[in-house]
Amino acid sequence: MSTYEQLKLENQICFPFYAISRLITRQYQPYLDKLGLTYPQYLVLMVLWEYERMPVNDIAKKLILNTNTITPLLKRMEKMELIERNKDKIDERKVIVQLTKKGDTLKKKAACIPEKLMGATTGNEEEVAAMKKFQHQLYHMLNAMLEAENNNEE
Repeated sequence: MSTYEQLKLENQICFPFYAISRLITRQYQPYLDKLGLTYPQYLVLMVLWEYERMPVNDIAKKLILNTNTITPLLKRMEKMELIERNKDKIDERKVIVQLTKKGDTLKKKAACIPEKLMGATTGNEEEVAAMKKFQHQLYHMLNAMLEAENNNEE
């Protein structure tokens, strides 16, 4: 393959994943619009619905976001009264994020979203399970590569 042939979009290994991510996010949007949420806000809420409270850095790490990306997102969510941010009592350098009552209440309204999206997918349960398994394997492989790369830089 020539040097310039490699630059074609159709030859990029990453573009299909990017496109799939955008298409899936678009599938979520009608449901999230009803809740007044963006997809990144929904992701933060899912983390907090699972763990109740968590330091900002841990949320950022879990969602693979930089702190300079997640901080404005959390500030908007705090203005919406979905979360509270407070300094950790033990280590004031840490900011702990936790759900408000309003944020917790959205959990019931959002509980149907994954099922509705899965109902919209074509394919049987085995195909969906195989796809999820592949996604997790790829995610862990790429994450391990990135961590190894970061460790080599230190």
